[in-house]
Amino acid sequence: MGNTLKRLSLVTPSDVQQRLAAAVKRQRKALRLSRAALAKTSTVTAPTIKRFESTGQISLRQFILLWHCVDELERLAALSKAPKPAPRTIEEVLGQ
Repeated sequence: MGNTLKRLSLVTPSDVQQRLAAAVKRQRKALRLSRAALAKTSTVTAPTIKRFESTGQISLRQFILLWHCVDELERLAALSKAPKPAPRTIEEVLGQ
């Protein structure tokens, strides 16, 4: 397996794909956008949107284009920020 670091998780990459697809679909519907309307706005084809909503399969670029049309890119960009380190002592927890 080499030097690949695997983390134990109850969430699989496929789960995340499905959740992201569901989020885009939910937002699309909340905005009362048809797939055709979202396709026109995002430049991602309607068949690709349909496939994404049903399988979670899409390129990163296409996902970003869709997300930009249904939500704020800042929320997506925030995922790239380094996490704040967890406190290591009680003093750090108490802010002392």
